[in-house]
Amino acid sequence: MTDSAPPVDEEAESGETEIPEVNVETLHGSAVTSNNGQTVLHPNKDDYYDLVQILKDEGYGVCVDLCGADYLGNETRSLPVTISAERFELVVNLLDVHASRRMRIRLQVSETNPAVATITDIHPGAEAMEREANDMFGLEFEGHPDPTPILLPDDWQGHPLRKDFSMGRIPVQFKAVDGR
Repeated sequence: MTDSAPPVDEEAESGETEIPEVNVETLHGSAVTSNNGQTVLHPNKDDYYDLVQILKDEGYGVCVDLCGADYLGNETRSLPVTISAERFELVVNLLDVHASRRMRIRLQVSETNPAVATITDIHPGAEAMEREANDMFGLEFEGHPDPTPILLPDDWQGHPLRKDFSMGRIPVQFKAVDGR
């Protein structure tokens, strides 16, 4: 009977651990998911503008919708494992009218740096929608041609659709019911 030494784990000796490779479908460098049959792209902030330009070149010529979402206190959203959740999300819906197809973009936007590139030079119709997302959520669009408020007075403080925005209260007084 011979003594055989147990196999040596070279990774354990070197202090390195192997990270399992994650296979995430991508399109134009952005993670891809599907929601109700619609393709959803999850770019990082640096690739957002270029992705919108590429999609326009591929036929997605109409920006149907652009809006913000505040996920403060809500950890239930589903994201690809390669995407880190942030408090805010910018959601852009694009339409290719010639091929009857849609594409959604979900961009994570941090609370500490809520600035993203404007897409108004690619989709001029997004101009008012970006101003609304700025008014309601405080998302900033770098390079926007007119960043003035569109829904709120110029001197308005805060962003009404943020989940931590104070609504204010008006006291209500009811007449006493005397039981008659």
